[in-house]
Amino acid sequence: MLEVCCGNYQDAFVASQAGAARIELNSALFLGGLTPTLSSLRLTKQTTNLQVICMVRPRGAGFCYTDAEFKEILTTAEIFLANQADGLSFGFLTATGEIDTVRTRQLVELTHDYGAKAVFHRAIDCSVNLEQGINKLIDLQVDRVLTSGGQPTAWIGRKAIGNLQKKFGQQIEILAGSGINPTNVQLLLETTGIKQVHASCTAERIDATARGNQVDFSYLLQTKPGSYEAVSKQKVRNLLAELN
Repeated sequence: MLEVCCGNYQDAFVASQAGAARIELNSALFLGGLTPTLSSLRLTKQTTNLQVICMVRPRGAGFCYTDAEFKEILTTAEIFLANQADGLSFGFLTATGEIDTVRTRQLVELTHDYGAKAVFHRAIDCSVNLEQGINKLIDLQVDRVLTSGGQPTAWIGRKAIGNLQKKFGQQIEILAGSGINPTNVQLLLETTGIKQVHASCTAERIDATARGNQVDFSYLLQTKPGSYEAVSKQKVRNLLAELN
């Protein structure tokens, strides 16, 4: 199973055309993925057959939220679920890097009330102890966890991912993500025993209107002005071909 990481409705539509079955819907992928717009969810559900896991993350950086931020998260989560989201992707840590069990439980219960999947995202890779964190997620009845094995990429973290799959794979779905591509996915599956992967499958695009005479709204400053990343139909197809 391939889950394509999408930054908007355009990405979702391309992923669907390429043959993907499931996406994680975000905005602002350059910040690690933030809460998407409601319109992107509605359009995706109206025009594709994709399973849509909606990110619920109101800001970049870490995963220890204020009460006001968490109130926004709960409100957003319910709106997405009421609009046919197939699942929610979220992650909560305490100030000391432990799983925030109180907030995680609230999101899991809300998600399950709508018959949707509760997915804990890569906040797990920032937790103080990966295996202890997974155990807590199992106790909290989280359905799936996205992880790179606590490393910058899933390939580097493949040993840890394999251990997680062996120890916990019958109790929680292990979804590997970060740096997965057609050149490494088969060996990653073989060495870890996982059944599903998460990948962005993006290519660089250019919108030259990002730059004026004295103003530049480019965010990929190391590349050409106006560069941005978007899901590539061919890259999705290439990765799916390695999985089939």
